[in-house]
Amino acid sequence: MSGAYSISTRQRFGMTRVCSVWGVARATVYRHRAAAGAANTPRPPRRRGPQGACSDAALLVHIRAVIDASPFSGEGYRKVWARLRAQGVRAAPRRVRRVMKAANLLAPQRPVPRDAHPHDGTIVTDRVDEVWGTDMTQTVTTQEGRAYVFIAVDHCSGEFIGTHTSSRASRWEALEPIRQGLTRHFGGVGPDTAVGLILRHDHGSNYMSDDFQNEIRCFGITSSPAFVRQPEGNRVAERAIRTLKEQLLWVRHFATVEELRQALAAFTAKYNASWIRQRHGYRTPDQIRAEQKALETEAATEFKLAA
Repeated sequence: MSGAYSISTRQRFGMTRVCSVWGVARATVYRHRAAAGAANTPRPPRRRGPQGACSDAALLVHIRAVIDASPFSGEGYRKVWARLRAQGVRAAPRRVRRVMKAANLLAPQRPVPRDAHPHDGTIVTDRVDEVWGTDMTQTVTTQEGRAYVFIAVDHCSGEFIGTHTSSRASRWEALEPIRQGLTRHFGGVGPDTAVGLILRHDHGSNYMSDDFQNEIRCFGITSSPAFVRQPEGNRVAERAIRTLKEQLLWVRHFATVEELRQALAAFTAKYNASWIRQRHGYRTPDQIRAEQKALETEAATEFKLAA
C-alpha cells in the first residue's frame, strides 16, 4: 500500500501516512517484513558482534605465517596470539584459538591420569640468578652411541644458563653447565663467585656426590635437592628438558657427540633470544634478564647519588 500512487497528486502514499491511517507502528511493519524476507531467503549463520580488524580467512593467513616463521614447533594459541599482537595484528585470544581449531592447527595434549599432586608450593622466583635448576637426560648418536645431556636453567626467566653433552654421565660432566653459567653471568669461576645462589637438583648420584657438592660449595652456591620421588620440586629443569626434547633431541639425528654439543649451543642461543614466556608478558629470556639488570643498575645509581 505504501508503494501505491495518489491519482490526484501523482505521489506515493509512503509508509508513514499508511501506518498513521491504519494505526500501526512502523517498527511492527518493518519487523514482520524482515521476518518474511528471512523465511524466504535464509542468511548463513555467523557470529554476532563486530567483525574485527580482519576476517577469519585473513586471520588464518596471518596465523599460518606466524607458525611458519617461528623457530619452534608445537607452540600453543596463546603464543601465536602474542606473536600476532607484536606484529600489529589485533585479535582476541579466544578468536585465535577458534580459528586455529577450525584449521586443525592446535597442538592438543592429552592429560595423563596421575595421583594427587604431592608438591603444593612454588619454586619460581621473581629475580634472575636467585635459583638455578639442573638436570640430565640422554639421547643416542648414530655413530658414537649413547650421549648424556646436562642443562642448567634459571627459575625466573627460564633461560638456559648452560648446556653440555658427553658420552659419560660423571659428576664432572654435570658441573659443566654450572661453570658455563658462572662464567657468563658472574664473571668467572672461582671461590665465592656466586654467594647467595641456590642450585636445585634431583638425587642423582652425580649431583649428590661429594665432589659435586664440594665444588658448588666452593663457588658459594647453596645446594637445594628436591624431595625424593617428587620431580615437581625440580619442575623448572624438568620442563626445560621436555622443551629441549620436543624442539631438538626428538626431531633431529646427530652423528657424533661433538655435533650434538654444537647443536645444543645453537639451540640455547636461539631459545634465549626467541622463546617467549607467558608468565613475563610474552617476553624472551634475554629480554627478561636485560630489563631486570637495567633496573638494578638504575637503582644502584640512584642509591649512590642519594648517598
